[in-house]
Amino acid sequence: MTDIIRSGFRCLFRSKLRSFLTIAGIAVGVMSVVVVSSIGEIGKASINSELSGMGMDSLVVSVQSGAVNKLTEEELDRIKSIDTVENAMPLMSIITNGEIKNDRVTVMAWGVNEDADNVIDLEVTHGRLLNRGDILEKNNVCVIDEAIALEHYKRTNIVGKNITINIGGMPTEFEVVGVVKNGVNTLQNMLGGFIPDFVYVPYSVMQSSLGRDNFDQITVKLEDVSRSAETAAAVETVLSADGSDFSVDNLLSQKEKMNNILSIATAALSAVAGISLVVSGISIMTVMLVSVSERTGEIGIKKSVGASRGVILTEFLFESELITIIGSIAGIVLGIVISSVICAAVGSPAAMNLKLCGTVMLIALAVGGCFGAYPAYKAASLNPVDALRRE
Repeated sequence: MTDIIRSGFRCLFRSKLRSFLTIAGIAVGVMSVVVVSSIGEIGKASINSELSGMGMDSLVVSVQSGAVNKLTEEELDRIKSIDTVENAMPLMSIITNGEIKNDRVTVMAWGVNEDADNVIDLEVTHGRLLNRGDILEKNNVCVIDEAIALEHYKRTNIVGKNITINIGGMPTEFEVVGVVKNGVNTLQNMLGGFIPDFVYVPYSVMQSSLGRDNFDQITVKLEDVSRSAETAAAVETVLSADGSDFSVDNLLSQKEKMNNILSIATAALSAVAGISLVVSGISIMTVMLVSVSERTGEIGIKKSVGASRGVILTEFLFESELITIIGSIAGIVLGIVISSVICAAVGSPAAMNLKLCGTVMLIALAVGGCFGAYPAYKAASLNPVDALRRE
């Protein structure tokens, strides 16, 4: 076995340029798969993080279409009493127009309470969030996305400024008490501003402006996301006790469907990138066939002094796999470096997926073995007399 390994390394460096080009081809193929797969996984993780920040790990309770029931404080208290519920928040929303610094804006106004930051991941950059006093006293105050401040004031700290929002056909002036950023800011950038800017106001103010005493929805924060189905069933049971018609939507299941779509897309792109591995495999076969042709006399001599077909076969297979191993390692290193650079450029944390690297390495070795098998078989099948005569 030692002789086979020594012979493999010696033959590898016999034609340095040819070996280098073949190794480079394998490296590029492996690097392509690693980069595409890594970026796909990192992108999925980033989107999941942003969706979680928007409350996509929650349940949403709403009134079924055509039902006369309403979501009120009573239903909110029932939901909060469930053991697997961490918190619950009333939610009202409208897409409307408004005015800030004499500029017309389109916003999505959210009516929330003081628990908004417990259900939605709101990172306060300036000022404060809504408090219980704002809800009870129906203060005309709001918390805005920092994107609005940057667009109209060219800075993020606009605490104390005013924004007018049209609610129920009546322009209402709100004082900005806080500036936040959350997952929607990233999605807004990704979708080119298709998602309107968010403004958070006390739900009690929105109720008064709309002449209502109920909520549009109740958002339920889960203590354990793995028990989302159990919690959804418990919420339905609690709310249906008096025959009320409410629906419970599990946003976590929607998030999982999106994850499946992203995984399929990543796998498809990785498969396309993997075509380069097949091309590299063809180059391995070509190089090994040339090597068999060049070493016909050497093979004849080895066989004439007692080398078996198995020894010749193993020697050429080892050589093809050696090329594949060196190229795979180089490709994985390059793939990790390029992925890290891309992640640093977009501000996303980089993570090395050892399982992915191992899988790509095994696939590359399988490709090297498959495409090196025919040249190895051809070398092992040479008749020593014919090989020496041909030489």
